[in-house]
Formats: sequence, C-alpha cells, structure tokens
Amino acid sequence: FEHNLTDTDDGRDIGLSYFRERGINDASIKKFRLGYSLEKRDDLLSAAKAKGYNEKYLVGTGLCIQNEGGRTYDRFKGRVMYPIFGVSGKVLAFGGRTLRKDKDVAKYVNSPESTIYRKSYELYGLYQAKQAIVKKDKCILVEGYMDVISMSQSGVENVVASSGTSLTEGQIRLIHRFTENVTVIYDSDPAGIKASLRGIDMLLAEGLNIKVMLLPEGDDP
Repeated sequence: FEHNLTDTDDGRDIGLSYFRERGINDASIKKFRLGYSLEKRDDLLSAAKAKGYNEKYLVGTGLCIQNEGGRTYDRFKGRVMYPIFGVSGKVLAFGGRTLRKDKDVAKYVNSPESTIYRKSYELYGLYQAKQAIVKKDKCILVEGYMDVISMSQSGVENVVASSGTSLTEGQIRLIHRFTENVTVIYDSDPAGIKASLRGIDMLLAEGLNIKVMLLPEGDDP
C-alpha cells in the first residue's frame, strides 16, 4: 500500500493528492505508514502470492475475501489506507477510506477481527504516541485517523483514537498502562457529544482523571 501511494500513477494522483489536500506532509505519511489500495480486484492478492504468502492467511487476516464460489479478491480497493499498529509496532489491521462520492460505497472499510486483531483492545496511533503520553503524563483521545495524524503533525503527539469503534474497557485499560490523565476531544456534532459523554462514564469507572474539550461547532481536531 505504501509502494502504491508513492510509486504508481493512481496512488500519486488519487491517494497522495488526497493527503496533500488534507495538509498531511511526507514526514507524517512515513510516520503513520499511510498507503493506497489500487482499484483492482486482486492487486494485493497477486503481489502477496508472488512473494510466497499463503492465500489462507490473507483471507484469515481479512486482507482478502473468499466468496461462496471459492474466488478470492482484495477487501480494500481504491482506498487510502491507514495501518493499525499494536503497541509493539507490528501492523495488525487496516482502515481504508474511499475517495469516491458514490453513496452506495461505504466510506470506511476496516479489517475484521482475526487471530492477531481484536479491535476493542487496540487504539489507533498508540504505537506512535506512547512515549509522548508517558512524557506528558496525559493522553488526548479523539475520534478518527485524520484527527490523530493532523494533531501529531502539529506537534501534539500524545494523541490516540478509538477509530471506528465506541470506546471499550480494553482500550481504556490500555491507556491506563501509560497515564491516569485523559483529555477527550470529540467532534462537536451531536454524535460526537453523545460518544464523548458515554466515553467519560467509562473512563471515570476505570479511575482515570478526565478533562473534556468542546470545540466550536463545525470544527474537529
């Protein structure tokens, strides 16, 4: 996916253009290992098999899907790719965002749970943020991938996201390993406010010290 983003025409014209439009620089693209999945049925499948990877594991980790007829194809097609790292820095899963305006296409597609990925126990950006969280003794909690990347790029590096899932006890315990102090910054729309209220209750139940930052309406991190 990283190779596609920088070394293919589509990757540069579509994926890289999108990140540039959102103000993301090369250093952040490298830090978060952002990529692009080509609009092809089996681009990843073919590349992985050519490198000797077993199709069974591509399907097992959700990178590919096998239909009832036994045909295998890529899960992610024509999307910018956000890898999700475990605390130790291994890639466990992906989030893919479509750039098409087509209402029939899901905006985000995420890796399913697998033997290596349990989403309720992972936080987006934690691998990149953990040293800053310990140093500042505070974790800033936001909603999405781009919130994390944009804030990190602006120098606020102690930031993580629950990315596509409601905050879970497993994620809160993960934060608690690094700090007792959490500042919640969710979007200012009703869904964001509702999610932050729910999150506050859970964070308090886990014994953390909470601050909430409300942004002006229409703004996000």
